[in-house]
Amino acid sequence: MALSDLRGVERNEAGIEAALGILKQRFGERFQTGMAIRGQHAHTTTYIPTQAPDGVAFPESGEEVQEIVKVCAEHRVPVIAFGVGSSLEGHVNAPGGGISLDTSRMNRVLAVNAEDLDCTVEPGVTREDLNAYLRDTGLFFPIDPGANASLGGMAATRASGTNAVRYGTMRENVLALQAVMADGSMVTTARRAKKSSAGYDLTRLLIGSEGTLGIITSLTLKLYGIPQAISGGVCPFPSVETACQAVIATIQMGIPVARIELVNQLQMRALKNYSKLDYPESPCLFVEFHGSDAGVAEQAETFGEIAAEYGGGPFLWTSVAEERTKLWKARHDAYWASLTLRPGAKGLSTDVCVPISRLAECIAETEADIAEMGLIAPIVGHVGDGNFHTLVLMDVDSPEEIALAEKFVSRLNMRAIAMEGTCTGEHGIGQGKMGFLEHELGHGVDIMRTIKAALDPQNILNPGKILPAA
Repeated sequence: MALSDLRGVERNEAGIEAALGILKQRFGERFQTGMAIRGQHAHTTTYIPTQAPDGVAFPESGEEVQEIVKVCAEHRVPVIAFGVGSSLEGHVNAPGGGISLDTSRMNRVLAVNAEDLDCTVEPGVTREDLNAYLRDTGLFFPIDPGANASLGGMAATRASGTNAVRYGTMRENVLALQAVMADGSMVTTARRAKKSSAGYDLTRLLIGSEGTLGIITSLTLKLYGIPQAISGGVCPFPSVETACQAVIATIQMGIPVARIELVNQLQMRALKNYSKLDYPESPCLFVEFHGSDAGVAEQAETFGEIAAEYGGGPFLWTSVAEERTKLWKARHDAYWASLTLRPGAKGLSTDVCVPISRLAECIAETEADIAEMGLIAPIVGHVGDGNFHTLVLMDVDSPEEIALAEKFVSRLNMRAIAMEGTCTGEHGIGQGKMGFLEHELGHGVDIMRTIKAALDPQNILNPGKILPAA
């Protein structure tokens, strides 16, 4: 399926009209139908066309979410959960119209259990807000997808990011959820215990479901102690292949690296120009270690020795917070830096993940595709777990360039699947990658359809996402 082939969801005009009237009367100014705000709640950070909802609701509690969903269920109207809109595959579009449920006012930290290393938050709390709230406790939440995403959205898309190689993804760091189901009922998926053998794992079922099975209204999250010391730096390599070999050796030696990020030569050029970094224009690894003063120094020195064995270096590392912050800000600004490579173009960001032993091969073949197709498409990667991103710079008004970008993404996804990997390591399926899910999971998609039909028989929760038409 082409990325631009957005499968339709039938509009229920009479139901939508009835729901709009009821919700406007109930929520007043917290229910908006102006075109500008509706467009903002369907925007995507790719070229997928905007499909706006018919109204935007701003609930302030789980009970209000229940009210909205019950109205939508009664009138068979789609309801699409919205965090901050930073998702990348058309997740918040409304192909059949309906109601966008904006959780931004559900932004309270409900409890911090410092002794148990966990907290409970509402879905509209962002990761940066949570860590600011936690600062005086000596704890932090490590999942860092780059954008200041809402924690509800991060759970819904099973987000991860730069720290995943040490701390895992949202899948490993959510202990329990509360969620509103398609009939308006509220479910608690688990308790605060660190492990449980009680029944089906409903928490993991809802994590990554992209709002198609339930709408998250609270999350209980694992927390970690802020490290005593952090060291990190940048190490250049003669090629992507040698950089990947150094990553594999580092992981296999058991060095507890917290972050290990690859940028290819083109991406490094963009970072140097945009963030004024003084490093060689070559493939580089951005690396960070967490632990004690002695531990992070030893880990940095050991990594430097490994890098040298593969022709890398010098590895210039520091434990000075200001210098590390500059490096990671540059890494997080990779998207904006990349846009400078082709002024006026927009970026199509896509990601895949493969077993780490196939990473160098997958990136090399992807770079060959980029060259063959004449694309400008820098690469960055969370290479400690085999995940990398490619940003295709394109003229979104050119059908020819859209078709070429779709061809490239299709080849990349199928390559990753053929290497026993996945078509998306962290962006999710949404609308954009529906056509690849059956290639990856086969009959598993039929099981997903069965679950979706059982939990949402009217197909009102974020319809037209994840599951391709049967």
